[in-house]
Amino acid sequence: MTTLPDLEHLGDERREIVALAREFGQQEIAPFAGEWDRTKTTPYDVYKKLGELGFYGLTVPEEYDGLDLDPLTYLMVIEEIAAADAGIAIALSVHNSMPVHMLQRYGTQEQKDMWLGGMGRGEILAAFSISEADAGSDVASLRAQAVRDGSDWVLSGEKAWVSNGNHAELCVTMMRTDTPDDRRGSRGVSTFLIPREVEGFEVGKPEDKMGLRASPTVTVVLNDVRLGPEYLIGEEGKGLSYALEALDQGRMGIAAQAVGIARSALEHSVAYAGERKQFGRPIRDFQGLAFKLADMATRVTAARALVHEVAREKAAGMRVTEKAAMAKVFATETAMWVTNQAVQVYGGYGYTTDYPVERLFRDAKGTEIYEGTSEIQRIVISRGLSAE
Repeated sequence: MTTLPDLEHLGDERREIVALAREFGQQEIAPFAGEWDRTKTTPYDVYKKLGELGFYGLTVPEEYDGLDLDPLTYLMVIEEIAAADAGIAIALSVHNSMPVHMLQRYGTQEQKDMWLGGMGRGEILAAFSISEADAGSDVASLRAQAVRDGSDWVLSGEKAWVSNGNHAELCVTMMRTDTPDDRRGSRGVSTFLIPREVEGFEVGKPEDKMGLRASPTVTVVLNDVRLGPEYLIGEEGKGLSYALEALDQGRMGIAAQAVGIARSALEHSVAYAGERKQFGRPIRDFQGLAFKLADMATRVTAARALVHEVAREKAAGMRVTEKAAMAKVFATETAMWVTNQAVQVYGGYGYTTDYPVERLFRDAKGTEIYEGTSEIQRIVISRGLSAE
Protein backbone atom coordinates (compact mmCIF):
# COMPACT_ATOMS: atom_id res chain seq x y z
CA MET A 1 0.00 0.00 0.00
CA THR A 2 1.27 3.48 -0.87
CA THR A 3 0.67 6.67 1.09
CA LEU A 4 0.85 8.71 -2.12
CA PRO A 5 -2.25 10.02 -3.92
CA ASP A 6 -3.22 8.13 -7.06
CA LEU A 7 -2.34 10.00 -10.26
CA GLU A 8 -3.67 7.46 -12.74
CA HIS A 9 -7.12 9.06 -12.98
CA LEU A 10 -5.57 12.33 -14.16
CA GLY A 11 -5.02 13.19 -17.81
CA ASP A 12 -1.47 13.10 -19.13
CA GLU A 13 -0.79 16.82 -18.79
CA ARG A 14 -2.20 17.11 -15.27
CA ARG A 15 -0.39 13.95 -14.19
CA GLU A 16 2.89 15.38 -15.45
CA ILE A 17 2.37 18.61 -13.49
CA VAL A 18 1.70 16.78 -10.23
CA ALA A 19 4.64 14.43 -10.89
CA LEU A 20 6.86 17.46 -11.50
CA ALA A 21 5.75 18.96 -8.18
CA ARG A 22 6.53 15.67 -6.42
CA GLU A 23 9.95 15.40 -8.05
CA PHE A 24 10.87 19.01 -7.34
CA GLY A 25 9.63 18.76 -3.78
CA GLN A 26 11.58 15.62 -2.97
CA GLN A 27 14.78 16.67 -4.74
CA GLU A 28 14.97 20.45 -4.28
CA ILE A 29 13.02 21.05 -1.06
CA ALA A 30 12.74 18.06 1.30
CA PRO A 31 16.51 17.46 1.80
CA PHE A 32 16.93 21.04 3.03
CA ALA A 33 13.70 21.61 4.95
CA GLY A 34 15.22 20.78 8.32
CA GLU A 35 18.09 23.21 7.83
CA TRP A 36 15.78 26.00 6.72
CA ASP A 37 13.70 25.40 9.82
CA ARG A 38 16.69 25.44 12.18
CA THR A 39 18.21 28.56 10.66
CA LYS A 40 14.87 30.29 9.98
CA THR A 41 15.99 30.70 6.38
CA THR A 42 13.75 31.74 3.51
CA PRO A 43 15.07 29.94 0.41
CA TYR A 44 14.45 32.66 -2.15
CA ASP A 45 16.24 30.68 -4.86
CA VAL A 46 13.67 27.90 -4.44
CA TYR A 47 10.81 30.36 -4.72
CA LYS A 48 12.38 31.69 -7.90
CA LYS A 49 12.68 28.19 -9.37
CA LEU A 50 9.04 27.46 -8.56
CA GLY A 51 8.09 30.62 -10.42
CA GLU A 52 10.18 29.61 -13.41
CA LEU A 53 8.50 26.19 -13.48
CA GLY A 54 5.09 27.84 -13.66
CA PHE A 55 3.88 27.17 -10.12
CA TYR A 56 3.06 30.83 -9.51
CA GLY A 57 0.51 30.40 -12.27
CA LEU A 58 -1.24 27.26 -11.03
CA THR A 59 -4.67 28.95 -11.04
CA VAL A 60 -3.90 31.80 -13.46
CA PRO A 61 -5.83 31.55 -16.78
CA GLU A 62 -3.92 30.36 -19.84
CA GLU A 63 -4.53 33.67 -21.60
CA TYR A 64 -2.27 35.24 -18.97
CA ASP A 65 0.39 32.53 -19.33
CA GLY A 66 -0.83 30.49 -16.38
CA LEU A 67 -1.45 26.75 -16.06
CA ASP A 68 -5.15 27.28 -15.27
CA LEU A 69 -5.37 24.04 -13.30
CA ASP A 70 -8.65 22.59 -12.19
CA PRO A 71 -9.16 22.64 -8.39
CA LEU A 72 -8.28 18.96 -7.89
CA THR A 73 -4.96 19.11 -9.74
CA TYR A 74 -4.10 22.39 -8.02
CA LEU A 75 -4.65 20.89 -4.58
CA MET A 76 -2.65 17.79 -5.47
CA VAL A 77 0.28 20.06 -6.38
CA ILE A 78 -0.05 21.89 -3.06
CA GLU A 79 -0.02 18.55 -1.21
CA GLU A 80 3.19 17.49 -2.98
CA ILE A 81 5.02 20.71 -2.11
CA ALA A 82 3.70 20.64 1.47
CA ALA A 83 4.90 17.05 1.91
CA ALA A 84 8.38 18.43 1.25
CA ASP A 85 8.04 21.67 3.25
CA ALA A 86 4.70 23.19 4.20
CA GLY A 87 6.25 26.64 4.53
CA ILE A 88 7.06 26.69 0.83
CA ALA A 89 3.54 25.49 0.04
CA ILE A 90 2.11 28.49 1.89
CA ALA A 91 3.67 30.88 -0.61
CA LEU A 92 2.04 29.06 -3.53
CA SER A 93 -1.31 28.70 -1.79
CA VAL A 94 -1.55 32.34 -0.71
CA HIS A 95 -0.50 33.60 -4.14
CA ASN A 96 -2.81 31.28 -6.10
CA SER A 97 -5.89 31.78 -3.94
CA MET A 98 -6.96 35.28 -2.86
CA PRO A 99 -4.84 37.52 -5.15
CA VAL A 100 -5.41 35.49 -8.32
CA HIS A 101 -9.08 34.92 -7.56
CA MET A 102 -9.82 38.58 -6.84
CA LEU A 103 -7.99 39.85 -9.91
CA GLN A 104 -9.54 37.26 -12.18
CA ARG A 105 -13.09 37.77 -10.91
CA TYR A 106 -13.22 41.48 -10.04
CA GLY A 107 -10.22 43.12 -11.66
CA THR A 108 -10.52 45.42 -14.65
CA GLN A 109 -9.02 44.36 -17.95
CA GLU A 110 -6.20 46.82 -17.35
CA GLN A 111 -5.48 45.31 -13.91
CA LYS A 112 -5.47 41.81 -15.34
CA ASP A 113 -3.12 42.81 -18.13
CA MET A 114 -0.80 44.57 -15.68
CA TRP A 115 -0.57 41.84 -13.03
CA LEU A 116 -1.93 38.42 -14.02
CA GLY A 117 0.53 37.88 -16.86
CA GLY A 118 3.51 38.45 -14.59
CA MET A 119 1.96 36.19 -11.95
CA GLY A 120 1.37 33.46 -14.51
CA ARG A 121 4.94 33.64 -15.83
CA GLY A 122 6.48 33.53 -12.36
CA GLU A 123 7.72 37.11 -12.49
CA ILE A 124 5.38 38.40 -9.77
CA LEU A 125 4.71 36.79 -6.39
CA ALA A 126 1.67 38.17 -4.58
CA ALA A 127 0.87 38.49 -0.89
CA PHE A 128 -2.54 38.88 0.71
CA SER A 129 -3.14 41.12 3.71
CA ILE A 130 -6.31 41.23 5.75
CA SER A 131 -5.43 40.70 9.45
CA GLU A 132 -4.27 43.34 11.90
CA ALA A 133 -2.99 43.20 15.46
CA ASP A 134 -6.52 43.72 16.82
CA ALA A 135 -8.45 42.24 13.89
CA GLY A 136 -8.01 38.50 13.40
CA SER A 137 -11.14 36.37 13.28
CA ASP A 138 -13.21 39.57 13.45
CA VAL A 139 -11.93 40.97 10.16
CA ALA A 140 -14.71 43.57 9.96
CA SER A 141 -13.04 45.38 12.88
CA LEU A 142 -9.86 46.23 10.96
CA ARG A 143 -8.66 49.85 11.21
CA ALA A 144 -6.09 50.48 8.47
CA GLN A 145 -7.55 53.40 6.57
CA ALA A 146 -7.70 54.51 2.93
CA VAL A 147 -8.76 58.12 2.43
CA ARG A 148 -9.66 59.84 -0.82
CA ASP A 149 -7.48 62.73 -1.93
CA GLY A 150 -8.83 63.95 -5.22
CA SER A 151 -8.90 60.93 -7.51
CA ASP A 152 -6.17 59.20 -5.47
CA TRP A 153 -6.29 57.09 -2.35
CA VAL A 154 -3.91 57.57 0.60
CA LEU A 155 -3.41 54.43 2.71
CA SER A 156 -2.22 54.37 6.33
CA GLY A 157 -2.00 51.71 9.02
CA GLU A 158 -0.42 48.38 9.86
CA LYS A 159 -1.28 44.92 8.56
CA ALA A 160 -0.21 41.82 10.49
CA TRP A 161 0.62 38.20 9.65
CA VAL A 162 1.37 38.86 5.99
CA SER A 163 2.75 35.73 4.30
CA ASN A 164 5.09 36.54 1.39
CA GLY A 165 5.00 40.14 2.60
CA ASN A 166 8.74 40.77 2.55
CA HIS A 167 9.46 39.45 -0.93
CA ALA A 168 6.22 39.68 -2.87
CA GLU A 169 6.10 42.18 -5.72
CA LEU A 170 2.41 42.83 -5.07
CA CYS A 171 0.34 42.94 -1.89
CA VAL A 172 -3.44 42.62 -2.19
CA THR A 173 -4.64 44.47 0.89
CA MET A 174 -7.94 45.07 2.68
CA MET A 175 -8.46 48.64 3.91
CA ARG A 176 -11.27 50.67 5.43
CA THR A 177 -12.73 53.15 2.97
CA ASP A 178 -15.54 54.38 5.19
CA THR A 179 -14.80 57.19 7.64
CA PRO A 180 -14.35 57.19 11.44
CA ASP A 181 -17.56 59.22 11.67
CA ASP A 182 -19.51 56.84 9.46
CA ARG A 183 -18.40 53.27 10.12
CA ARG A 184 -20.22 50.75 7.94
CA GLY A 185 -18.85 47.51 9.37
CA SER A 186 -18.24 44.88 6.72
CA ARG A 187 -19.53 47.28 4.03
CA GLY A 188 -16.77 49.76 4.77
CA VAL A 189 -13.85 47.59 3.56
CA SER A 190 -12.26 47.73 0.11
CA THR A 191 -9.46 45.88 -1.68
CA PHE A 192 -6.30 47.53 -3.02
CA LEU A 193 -3.35 46.44 -5.12
CA ILE A 194 -0.15 47.74 -3.53
CA PRO A 195 3.12 47.33 -5.47
CA ARG A 196 6.08 46.66 -3.20
CA GLU A 197 8.16 49.51 -4.60
CA VAL A 198 5.56 52.20 -3.88
CA GLU A 199 6.70 54.97 -1.53
CA GLY A 200 5.56 54.50 2.06
CA PHE A 201 5.34 50.69 1.94
CA GLU A 202 7.53 49.29 4.73
CA VAL A 203 8.10 45.73 5.91
CA GLY A 204 8.83 44.78 9.52
CA LYS A 205 11.07 41.93 10.61
CA PRO A 206 9.74 38.38 10.15
CA GLU A 207 7.83 36.88 13.06
CA ASP A 208 9.73 34.29 15.09
CA LYS A 209 7.24 31.48 14.60
CA MET A 210 6.85 28.03 16.12
CA GLY A 211 6.85 26.40 12.69
CA LEU A 212 6.44 26.98 8.97
CA ARG A 213 9.71 28.88 9.13
CA ALA A 214 10.57 28.72 5.45
CA SER A 215 7.59 31.03 4.92
CA PRO A 216 8.32 34.56 6.16
CA THR A 217 5.43 36.23 7.99
CA VAL A 218 5.74 39.98 8.53
CA THR A 219 3.98 43.15 9.54
CA VAL A 220 3.45 45.62 6.72
CA VAL A 221 3.37 49.32 7.57
CA LEU A 222 1.64 51.76 5.24
CA ASN A 223 2.88 55.32 5.69
CA ASP A 224 0.61 57.53 3.58
CA VAL A 225 0.90 55.28 0.55
CA ARG A 226 -0.59 57.15 -2.41
CA LEU A 227 -2.32 55.11 -5.09
CA GLY A 228 -4.33 56.05 -8.13
CA PRO A 229 -7.92 54.83 -8.61
CA GLU A 230 -6.65 52.02 -10.86
CA TYR A 231 -5.31 50.23 -7.77
CA LEU A 232 -8.77 49.63 -6.27
CA ILE A 233 -10.15 46.17 -7.08
CA GLY A 234 -13.84 46.04 -7.86
CA GLU A 235 -16.32 48.28 -6.06
CA GLU A 236 -15.64 50.40 -3.02
CA GLY A 237 -17.04 48.75 0.11
CA LYS A 238 -17.19 45.24 -1.39
CA GLY A 239 -13.70 44.11 -0.32
CA LEU A 240 -14.75 41.92 2.57
CA SER A 241 -17.31 40.06 0.49
CA TYR A 242 -14.61 39.47 -2.14
CA ALA A 243 -12.24 38.15 0.53
CA LEU A 244 -14.79 35.81 2.08
CA GLU A 245 -15.59 34.41 -1.35
CA ALA A 246 -11.90 33.84 -2.11
CA LEU A 247 -11.35 32.20 1.27
CA ASP A 248 -13.08 29.06 0.00
CA GLN A 249 -10.12 28.41 -2.26
CA GLY A 250 -7.67 29.52 0.40
CA ARG A 251 -9.08 27.10 2.93
CA MET A 252 -8.99 24.27 0.43
CA GLY A 253 -5.31 25.06 -0.09
CA ILE A 254 -4.60 24.94 3.65
CA ALA A 255 -6.43 21.61 3.86
CA ALA A 256 -4.21 20.22 1.09
CA GLN A 257 -1.13 21.52 2.91
CA ALA A 258 -2.28 19.75 6.05
CA VAL A 259 -2.69 16.49 4.14
CA GLY A 260 0.87 16.91 2.85
CA ILE A 261 2.21 17.42 6.38
CA ALA A 262 0.31 14.41 7.71
CA ARG A 263 1.39 12.23 4.81
CA SER A 264 5.03 13.15 5.37
CA ALA A 265 4.74 12.31 9.07
CA LEU A 266 3.17 8.97 8.18
CA GLU A 267 5.87 8.13 5.64
CA HIS A 268 8.64 8.92 8.11
CA SER A 269 6.91 6.87 10.80
CA VAL A 270 6.45 3.81 8.60
CA ALA A 271 10.11 3.92 7.56
CA TYR A 272 11.36 4.42 11.12
CA ALA A 273 9.15 1.67 12.51
CA GLY A 274 10.69 -0.74 10.00
CA GLU A 275 14.25 0.25 10.92
CA ARG A 276 14.03 0.68 14.67
CA LYS A 277 14.40 -2.60 16.56
CA GLN A 278 13.50 -3.47 20.13
CA PHE A 279 13.46 -6.91 21.70
CA GLY A 280 15.13 -8.24 18.57
CA ARG A 281 12.60 -7.20 15.95
CA PRO A 282 11.30 -4.07 14.16
CA ILE A 283 8.89 -2.09 16.31
CA ARG A 284 6.28 -2.19 13.54
CA ASP A 285 5.86 -5.90 14.36
CA PHE A 286 4.32 -4.98 17.70
CA GLN A 287 0.55 -4.72 17.48
CA GLY A 288 0.30 -1.52 19.49
CA LEU A 289 2.61 0.27 17.08
CA ALA A 290 1.13 -1.39 13.98
CA PHE A 291 -2.37 -0.26 14.93
CA LYS A 292 -1.10 3.27 15.47
CA LEU A 293 0.31 3.33 11.93
CA ALA A 294 -2.95 1.91 10.61
CA ASP A 295 -4.96 4.67 12.26
CA MET A 296 -2.56 7.32 10.93
CA ALA A 297 -2.89 5.99 7.39
CA THR A 298 -6.68 5.83 7.66
CA ARG A 299 -6.96 9.43 8.77
CA VAL A 300 -4.59 10.72 6.10
CA THR A 301 -6.58 8.88 3.42
CA ALA A 302 -9.89 10.18 4.78
CA ALA A 303 -8.65 13.78 4.92
CA ARG A 304 -7.36 13.59 1.36
CA ALA A 305 -10.66 12.11 0.17
CA LEU A 306 -12.60 15.02 1.68
CA VAL A 307 -10.25 17.59 0.15
CA HIS A 308 -10.62 15.95 -3.26
CA GLU A 309 -14.41 15.79 -2.94
CA VAL A 310 -14.57 19.54 -2.29
CA ALA A 311 -12.25 20.15 -5.26
CA ARG A 312 -14.56 18.20 -7.57
CA GLU A 313 -17.61 20.10 -6.35
CA LYS A 314 -15.77 23.39 -6.85
CA ALA A 315 -14.89 22.35 -10.40
CA ALA A 316 -18.55 21.56 -11.03
CA GLY A 317 -19.52 25.10 -10.05
CA MET A 318 -21.12 24.13 -6.76
CA ARG A 319 -21.09 26.33 -3.66
CA VAL A 320 -18.45 24.86 -1.35
CA THR A 321 -18.19 27.31 1.57
CA GLU A 322 -19.26 24.80 4.23
CA LYS A 323 -17.48 21.87 2.57
CA ALA A 324 -14.26 23.92 2.31
CA ALA A 325 -14.54 24.69 6.01
CA MET A 326 -15.10 20.98 6.73
CA ALA A 327 -12.04 20.07 4.69
CA LYS A 328 -9.89 22.62 6.47
CA VAL A 329 -10.94 21.72 10.00
CA PHE A 330 -10.78 17.97 9.38
CA ALA A 331 -7.50 17.95 7.47
CA THR A 332 -5.70 20.34 9.82
CA GLU A 333 -6.82 18.51 12.94
CA THR A 334 -5.84 15.26 11.23
CA ALA A 335 -2.37 16.71 10.62
CA MET A 336 -2.11 17.68 14.27
CA TRP A 337 -3.19 14.22 15.42
CA VAL A 338 -1.01 12.31 12.95
CA THR A 339 2.12 14.33 13.72
CA ASN A 340 1.51 13.84 17.44
CA GLN A 341 1.37 10.08 16.84
CA ALA A 342 4.52 10.30 14.72
CA VAL A 343 6.44 11.85 17.61
CA GLN A 344 5.22 8.97 19.77
CA VAL A 345 6.36 6.41 17.20
CA TYR A 346 9.87 7.86 17.36
CA GLY A 347 9.80 7.90 21.15
CA GLY A 348 12.57 9.98 22.70
CA TYR A 349 14.11 10.65 19.31
CA GLY A 350 10.83 12.21 18.16
CA TYR A 351 11.29 14.87 20.82
CA THR A 352 14.62 15.96 19.36
CA THR A 353 15.40 18.15 16.37
CA ASP A 354 17.55 15.38 14.88
CA TYR A 355 14.46 13.85 13.27
CA PRO A 356 11.81 15.55 11.11
CA VAL A 357 8.65 14.66 13.00
CA GLU A 358 8.97 17.36 15.65
CA ARG A 359 9.17 19.96 12.86
CA LEU A 360 6.12 18.48 11.19
CA PHE A 361 4.31 18.61 14.53
CA ARG A 362 5.06 22.34 14.81
CA ASP A 363 4.12 22.97 11.18
CA ALA A 364 0.80 21.18 11.63
CA LYS A 365 -0.25 23.49 14.46
CA GLY A 366 -0.07 26.52 12.21
CA THR A 367 -2.61 25.07 9.79
CA GLU A 368 -5.24 24.99 12.54
CA ILE A 369 -4.91 28.75 12.98
CA TYR A 370 -4.31 30.76 9.83
CA GLU A 371 -6.98 31.56 7.23
CA GLY A 372 -9.59 30.91 9.88
CA THR A 373 -9.12 28.94 13.09
CA SER A 374 -10.80 25.60 13.64
CA GLU A 375 -13.36 27.40 15.78
CA ILE A 376 -14.21 29.76 12.92
CA GLN A 377 -14.56 26.81 10.55
CA ARG A 378 -17.07 25.21 12.89
CA ILE A 379 -19.06 28.44 12.97
CA VAL A 380 -19.16 28.44 9.16
CA ILE A 381 -20.24 24.81 9.08
CA SER A 382 -22.93 25.18 11.76
CA ARG A 383 -24.38 28.27 10.09
CA GLY A 384 -24.68 26.31 6.87
CA LEU A 385 -26.62 23.63 8.69
CA SER A 386 -28.96 26.21 10.16
CA ALA A 387 -29.67 27.64 6.73
CA GLU A 388 -30.93 24.35 5.36
